[in-house]
Amino acid sequence: MTSRSYPDPFYPVVDSVSWVSRLAALGVGTVQIRAKDLDETAARRLVDEALAAVAGTQTRLVVNDYWRAAIDAGAHHLHLGQEDLAEADLAAIRKAGLTLGISTHDEAELDTALAAAPDYVALGPIYFTTLKAMRFAPQGLERIGEWKKRIGEIPLVAIGGITLERAPGIFAMGADSIAVVSDVTQNPDPDRRVRDWLALAKPSRDR
Repeated sequence: MTSRSYPDPFYPVVDSVSWVSRLAALGVGTVQIRAKDLDETAARRLVDEALAAVAGTQTRLVVNDYWRAAIDAGAHHLHLGQEDLAEADLAAIRKAGLTLGISTHDEAELDTALAAAPDYVALGPIYFTTLKAMRFAPQGLERIGEWKKRIGEIPLVAIGGITLERAPGIFAMGADSIAVVSDVTQNPDPDRRVRDWLALAKPSRDR
């Protein structure tokens, strides 16, 4: 792993290799590929193609969910939700040298995540999001500070309904990184939005 922070302060989450390629070309440091409900063959193909898309760039690819495909393809970074975490072989993941980020939504999930010695913890949704059905209410800004106090030096990633305009407040509350989905992928000018995010997030490296 490189000496720069992981994950980067700006952390887009996308569902296709074409998005991975586009973000890598723009100089994004950390990108997560998240495509749900794939069988093992399709998952391996996705991971292989996404890794090829970032080869030779500064972009680190994070594989969501498909830990077997990530191991087999030689990926370096993995993200698991709580259901995925319960079914994953953590020993195999660690043996393969993968970093591990874990989603959390409440105190019990945070306890579960911390027991797995994660490389980062994600908290969400911070704001209301229509991206996917959530059984958890928006966490709000105060929860960011509470989570950061509990996890200490472990990086904290905030996710859910976060726009560029809301980002300064998120960082101010203690988040080390912001995972962004629709503010990029549904923006009328995604490339410009990414550049604005990169410019905003760059100073947070020195916080």
